[in-house]
Amino acid sequence: MKSKIVMTLDRALSRFGVTSRVEARKWIAEGRLKVNGRVVHSPEVWVRPGQDTIHLDGSRLKPARKIYLLLYKPKGVITSHGDPAGRRTVYDLLGDVGQWLFPVGRLDQDTSGLLLLTNDTGFADFVTSPESGIPKTYRVKLNGLLPEEALAKLQAGIRMKRGDWARPLSVRRLEDRRKYTWLEVVLTEGKNREVRRMVEAVNFKVLKLVRTAIGPLTLAGLEVGAWRKLKPAEIVALKNSPREAGALTPGSQEGITA
Repeated sequence: MKSKIVMTLDRALSRFGVTSRVEARKWIAEGRLKVNGRVVHSPEVWVRPGQDTIHLDGSRLKPARKIYLLLYKPKGVITSHGDPAGRRTVYDLLGDVGQWLFPVGRLDQDTSGLLLLTNDTGFADFVTSPESGIPKTYRVKLNGLLPEEALAKLQAGIRMKRGDWARPLSVRRLEDRRKYTWLEVVLTEGKNREVRRMVEAVNFKVLKLVRTAIGPLTLAGLEVGAWRKLKPAEIVALKNSPREAGALTPGSQEGITA
């Protein structure tokens, strides 16, 4: 039975793993797309990818082979495709992987650690959705020694300066080293700069932030700036990882540059 799934043309190109929706809209406006033999200029045209015939520059589009990469993003590299300021991006680290990929969520410029990239939009939506409950584990260095009362506030959930709440799955003290505290923070949300804003809410600042794990996936054995393909078993484990697993088995610190 043919699929009856309906979506806009720009989303169909993204679902096929061809390009981003932003780039797809440019291609459509340029008249490079045909649907069932007719040139289409609007990205809002509804199509059935399982039934309609879609051509790009004369070549029929078919779903691309799915790719799943795990990258150890360095600090100072941005999670973007191209940068007007000429800064290094994660795509400079990937080289030519042969297909268009996009990051699963983001890490800001000053954050290092585990970043997934894929051309599977369904997989990305699942991993980033708070409803999926997949834990994201962070190792955090603070600019001072965190008192117990401040730690208790973070553990209980805290109202941040923009008025929204952070409700971490867990926050625990790893160690106090000289005049700095190291924490492990586990989140299932994906709010912008959430860890940094949590720490600012108790009047501290983040000096170093590394995402060490997403569900059962860790950085173990991977050098900074390097990447590898996920194994099929890892993809299955990630999709099946329960929320409780993230709280009971925090991400491995092996291979983490402190």
